This record gives sequence, structure tokens and C-alpha cells, in this order.
Amino acid sequence: MRDNKEESLDPDEWEFSRALAHKMVDEAIDHLARVRERPVWQAMPEEVRATFQDELPLNPSPLETVYKEYKETVRSYPMGNIHPRFWGWYMGSSNFTGALGDFLAAVEGTNLGGGNTGAAQVEQQVLDWLKEIAGFPKSASGTLTSGGSVANLVAHTVIRNLSAGYDVRKKGVAELSRPLRFYASDQVHSCHQKALEILGLGSKALVEVPTDAHQRLQIDALQAAIVEDRAKGLQPACVIGTAGTTNTGAIDDLASIADLCDHEGLWFHVDGCIGGVLRLAPEYADLVAGIERASSVAIDPHKWLHTPFEAGAVLIKEPKAHFATFEMHGPYLQLQERGMIAGKFLADYGLELSRGFRALKIWMAFKEQGAAKFGRIISQDISHARYMANRVEQHAQLELVAPVNLNIVCFRHVAADEGAAKTLNTEIMLRLQERGLAVPSDTTVNGKHGLRCAFNNHRTKREDIDDFLNDVLRVADEIISEENA
Repeated sequence: MRDNKEESLDPDEWEFSRALAHKMVDEAIDHLARVRERPVWQAMPEEVRATFQDELPLNPSPLETVYKEYKETVRSYPMGNIHPRFWGWYMGSSNFTGALGDFLAAVEGTNLGGGNTGAAQVEQQVLDWLKEIAGFPKSASGTLTSGGSVANLVAHTVIRNLSAGYDVRKKGVAELSRPLRFYASDQVHSCHQKALEILGLGSKALVEVPTDAHQRLQIDALQAAIVEDRAKGLQPACVIGTAGTTNTGAIDDLASIADLCDHEGLWFHVDGCIGGVLRLAPEYADLVAGIERASSVAIDPHKWLHTPFEAGAVLIKEPKAHFATFEMHGPYLQLQERGMIAGKFLADYGLELSRGFRALKIWMAFKEQGAAKFGRIISQDISHARYMANRVEQHAQLELVAPVNLNIVCFRHVAADEGAAKTLNTEIMLRLQERGLAVPSDTTVNGKHGLRCAFNNHRTKREDIDDFLNDVLRVADEIISEENA
């Protein structure tokens, strides 16, 4: 019988790998240091796209060859959200220390499902820091997730199970005697509807309440919706307050929602994926007054804490309900009071048994930069939004399409009518993106279509805003000239 050679995935020559790894780090630093010299985004040529159609590689290639291919076909065509003129959607722009944290976490290779490890202690400390930022007691529960969508899903699962009044895990949602209702503004993120659908409650479980001129939930309309649903035999369960809507950055009146939830006996959940860390910026902390009274809050560190993707979190004030919603152990995962498996089993607080060491990149960045600096970056982003809004209002060819509540500016180039405005501004956006000048997104607010800039980028300077608005006007003139030719 032929002897099989024992193999490993470790390098054959550690010193060669060390040298190549140092080269990767050096070039990664150059990539960040020279970010302004590159287009914000560029389209991938078809010949490059075709390289991703290759079949599964059966035979090895030298690591330096693989790295060279990565640089040419992947790193050359990124989303661009680390660039100072990327303001599309709401991304965050990462940070170098966090990237090192991701590398160190990957080398360590710890599974954060559970275990008596240093990594588990880091996650608990990060959660305690997030509780402090949100004004939650240290006794609250929590877990890190992939992002805000899963963070909100975890919270809604706890709320569903607690509101049902029976063992939903055993009997399922078919046993509900009265359909549950969750209330939120008509500007609420779509992940909440998806969460309620996943939980078997259906999209009807989400009641979208009208908003005011600043896109904030109307408290009187909320109260009326609750009264109406109770009269129909439905069961109001939760009100979702939004601390920074994705469309315009609007912040609901969280204190008034808290008052109403106290009076009505409802769970108060805050989607704080944008503004959940606003209390780090003292001059803007009042915008989220009342968040500390919520029963649960979702936070996205990969947004305003600029943690490299992915990193979300949910905090829950009822730890017993949180644990009862997710705790489960097979015979292969029996907890012990001693040994490696001793201690808190983190998978008992969420959906994932296999969990990456997400906490390290957050922990290292907080340790290095200090929380106060993150607060100053938040203030800087809000200041940039207000600066852009003032510039827009000063120009006759530009107009705001929504009030600037936080750090998101929705504006457009004026046109003859709404149809022409949508066509013109969409084309402006696409040309700016395709030329690598900037990445705004587009949106519609109260029937008006325009451009949207979300300032969630610690590399942005005021000169970027000035140059961007000049580019908007120049490209608009170009488009109008083509149409008139």
C-alpha cells in the first residue's frame, strides 16, 4: 500500500511567507495613504470580469501569484467607501487599526460561539462599552452580529417570544391567539419588514406610521394606530424608534415614544444603526435623548465607529428573555464549570454557533483612538453635512429636497419638472460615479428625486465638498448642452 505524505496548510517556508506578508502590509499602507490619488470607483472591464469564470483550481499556485492576481482583479475595483468622496448609502470608511485587528483575529482563529478564552472577554468588554455609550445598564444583555439587519432580527425575535405569552420555540407562531403588531415610521429601514417576515409574523405585522415634514414619526398618529389595532383584536407588541433614518438621517422623538410605550405597556426598540453612538458627541447627544430608556437598541459599529466590515450589535435590557430566546445545547456542547468550555456561552444570545472574533477590531480602535475622538469625528461629519446644505442653498441651480437633520444631505439640480429632474440628476450621479469623481447615491423624498450624500467618512474634507458641488454643476451643464444640441 502506498504511503500518503502527511500535509498541512502552513507555508513550506515560513521566512518566505514572512517577507511576502510584510510586502502585503507595506502595499496595503500605500493603498490607504494614496487613496486620494485614485478614482473613487471604476467599472470593471469585461476581460477582468471574465477571469472570475475560471473553474475550481485543483492544483496549487505560488502565493505571490495569487496575491498579484488579487491586486490586478480585486483591489483595483473596490466599492470605494474608504475614499474621502464616497458618500453613497451609509457605509463607514473603515480604519487601519481595525484592519490589523481583523488580521490578528484571523490568525488567532478563535470561534466566538463560546469558550473560556481571552477573545470572549474582549467581546464582553466591547458590549459593556456599547452599553455605556447608549446609556444602558451594565446588567443588560447583548451580542455582536454581522450588522444592523441581524441585530434588529435578534431583538425582534426576543420581542416576539416575550409578547406571545407562551412557548413560541416549542409551539410556533401558529398558536398566536392575536396577531402581533410592531410600529415604526414610514421611513423605517426595510430590514425590519424582512425580520418580521422571517419570524413568521408577515409584513402586515409592521405598521408604518406617517411622519412629519422632518420625516419623524408622528406620535399622535402612532397612538391612534395602537388604539385602532387593539379595537380590531390585534396585539400591539413593540414600537421601533429610529435614531437616524437611512433616507434623510431623521431622528424620531425617542423620549415621547418611551413615554407612550411606558403608558401602553409596549416594548420600545431603537434602530440606532446610524445614530446609536451619537452620545459620543456631547453637542449632539440631545438628538437621541430617550435612547437610554429603550428596551433594546441595535448599533452598527461598521458605520459611525468605522469598524471594518462586518460588525453589528444589539443590546437588550432583559437578559433572561434574551437567553431564553436562543439558548440551545446539543450533547456535543455540554457546559462545564471548569476547562475550556466554562463561562458564558456567547452563541446562546444569537443565531450563530460559529462566530468570528468581530470584537477585536472594535476593541483595538477604541483603545488606540479613545472614544472622545470618535465623538469628534461624528461632529465633523454633521458639520460637513450642514456646510454642504448651506452651499446648496446659496446656489440658484441647486435645491434641498429634505431638511438636513443629521449628516445626510438630499439635494438636486433644478429642472423644468419632476420627470426632467429625475432624469437629469440620475445621469449626473451615474457620470460622477463612472468618472471616479465621487459616489453619491440617489433617493426620492416626498415625491422629489435627487442626489443623496451621507457623510460617514473620517477622510472627508470641506474641499472635497466644494469640488463635488462644482463637478455636479459642470456635469449638469454638459448634460443640458447635449440635450440642446
